[in-house]
Amino acid sequence: MQSPYYFRKGDLAELSALMRKVKRADTPSEERRAIAYAIGRTETKVGAKLGIKDKPGMQFSSGGKASQQDCVDEATNTTSYLLVLQSNGLIKHHTVETPIAKGNMLKGLVRGRPVEYWPHWTAVLKEKKTGQRYAVDSWPFPMGENPGVQKIEDWYIKDRSRTAQR
Repeated sequence: MQSPYYFRKGDLAELSALMRKVKRADTPSEERRAIAYAIGRTETKVGAKLGIKDKPGMQFSSGGKASQQDCVDEATNTTSYLLVLQSNGLIKHHTVETPIAKGNMLKGLVRGRPVEYWPHWTAVLKEKKTGQRYAVDSWPFPMGENPGVQKIEDWYIKDRSRTAQR
């Protein structure tokens, strides 16, 4: 299900002010911190307008309800919010990338592995200077809470191949 939401000048001014207020320095790390606050605030505002009452994590009993989101919905929405920030010049040190998934459903099904082997999606930011990619994941948290922002290789299932190369 898709529901349009239009960011007005007031919305953008509020996000800009929030990001300026939260940033303590003009660094990529501080920008990611400010972005997390902006995403949390945007989720709250958009959710209230569209009637989204999303609970954190997987809610099996809420499948098919328009008010509940899975990780694909969260990654899609967060990516959209990041693109709004980027297209309005509010992101300087990063670019928005296509969402990614980690996990292996076959391992989860065939070998009876724990849930962390199941596929999970996230929005992605790439730091311009270093090329480091970061997961921006709001799915595990209550709606409107700041998303987790961490290096892709450390997100969800730690990348063993990257760890072995270090």
